[in-house]
Amino acid sequence: MLKFKIKHKAGLLNLAEELQNISKACKIMGVSRDTFYRYQELVETNGLEALINQDRRVANFKNRVDEATEQAVVALR
Repeated sequence: MLKFKIKHKAGLLNLAEELQNISKACKIMGVSRDTFYRYQELVETNGLEALINQDRRVANFKNRVDEATEQAVVALR
């Protein structure tokens, strides 16, 4: 599944270049132009590998307890 996502993202960039029309490429691929420009910026700044490591989720540490409490619970288990 990961390879498909990368091919899809790279394919969008390639199609836009081939067509010389970003709007048409986005319409064909079913993505917004905003998404296209995010992909393009990632590739321009960090290379094609940047498309691989996109993770939208931000870690939520609010529910975490301190290390000592966690170790005590694990020891009791």
